[in-house]
This record gives sequence, structure tokens and C-alpha cells, in this order.
Amino acid sequence: MDEDVAYVLIDAELRRLLELPYSEISNLVGAPEMKQVVGDDGISYQLEIEAIWDINGDEDIRVIVSVDDGGWRALKPLTQDFVIRPDGSYVDELTGSGG
Repeated sequence: MDEDVAYVLIDAELRRLLELPYSEISNLVGAPEMKQVVGDDGISYQLEIEAIWDINGDEDIRVIVSVDDGGWRALKPLTQDFVIRPDGSYVDELTGSGG
């Protein structure tokens, strides 16, 4: 898996999600979404979008985007996330792990 390509895919999905209002993001809680996308390298990647109630706030939602290519990387996908508050503000900068 080309990590640079994978992070471009994560970034594009995060930009889409960051445009959504809190009300739409709250609809994602408990309903993970999977997408198959093809990267610029021609490889098929699986994106997973998951929204969960954040432990640091009563109504804050953590949105996690992860990507893998179905190979060994599926055991430890690349991820980035953000936390949104009910007023539409964000708790902190994007965070992520590359493994």
C-alpha cells in the first residue's frame, strides 16, 4: 500500500466530512460507512468512516476515517480523526496514526 496515496484518500474524505453540519454527523453515530475507492496508483482501497460519542464531552462526536488495501495493512489501517462539538466547532486538530 502506498501510504502517500492512502493519506490523499483520507484527506479527501475528511474534507467532505468537515463540510457536514453536526446534525448530519450525529446521524453517522452507530452506523459505520464503508467505501471502496481507487487511488491514483490504481489500487483499490477500503475507506471506513465511523462516528462515536467522544469520551471527553457529553455530546462531542469523534469521527474516524481509516484506510487499508485489504492486505496486511487491514490489521493496522492508517487513520485520522476529528472531534466536533454540538455548536459546530472542533475540539482539536486532526489526529492520526500511521502505524
